[in-house]
Amino acid sequence: MIQILTKEFNTFLNSLIAYIVIGVFLTSMGLLMWVFPETSVLNYGFADMDTLFSLAPYVFIFLIPAITMRSFAEEKRAGTLELLFTRPLTDWDIVLGKFFAGFLLVLFALLPTGIYYVSIYLLGDPVGNLDTSGIIGSYIGLALLGGVFCAVGIFASCISGNQIVSFILAAFLCFLLFTGFNSIASLNLWAGNVLLIKQLGILYHYESLGRGLIDSRDVVYFISLTTVILLAAKTIISARTW
Repeated sequence: MIQILTKEFNTFLNSLIAYIVIGVFLTSMGLLMWVFPETSVLNYGFADMDTLFSLAPYVFIFLIPAITMRSFAEEKRAGTLELLFTRPLTDWDIVLGKFFAGFLLVLFALLPTGIYYVSIYLLGDPVGNLDTSGIIGSYIGLALLGGVFCAVGIFASCISGNQIVSFILAAFLCFLLFTGFNSIASLNLWAGNVLLIKQLGILYHYESLGRGLIDSRDVVYFISLTTVILLAAKTIISARTW
C-alpha cells in the first residue's frame, strides 16, 4: 500500500492537479470569508469560522472528484492497471494506496486555513473570543467528510474508464450523500421517522461535530461509511469486469 500511496502522491505533486486543487480551495474560501460582503466574517460581526465550515463541503463536492477521477479511470484507459495486478500487491493495497494519496492531498489543502483561525482569534473582542472547541470539531468533521468524498471518488473511478464520467458521477454521489437525506426528510411523508432519515445522511453528523462535542457515534459513522464505499470499490476491482 505504501508503494501505491507514494507513487500516487508524487504524481499529484509532479503535476498541476495538487496545486490547482489547493489553490482553488484556498482562493475560494479566502474570497468567501474575507471579501464577498454576503459571507465575509468582517461584516458578519461575530468571531467564528462558520463561513468556512458551511461552504467548504460544497467546494469539496467538486474539488475532491477532480482529484480522484483519474485514479482508476486513467489507469484503465492507458492499460497500466493490469501491470499493477502483476506486482506483489493485493487489491486492498491498490485501493487504499490511491485513497490515502487523495486524502492526504485534501488534508494538505486544509492546513493553510489555520491562518484563518489565527486571524479571527486576533480580531476577536476581546482577543481569543471564539468557540475553539467548535472549530476543532468542525475541522475533524471536515477532514472525515473529505475522507468519505475521496472514497466516493475512488468508487466512481472504478466504475468508469472515462475521467469526465467519473467526475460527474462522484460529484453527484457526494452531493446526494451530503444533502440528499435531509432533503428527503423534509418531505411530509415520514411522520415520526424524520430524525432517523436525517441520521442516515452525512449532514446530520457533520453538523453534530461542528457543535464541539466529539461524539464517537459521529466518528464511527464517517469511518463506517468510508469503509463500505471502499469495500464496494475493492469488489469492483476484484471482479476485473473491464
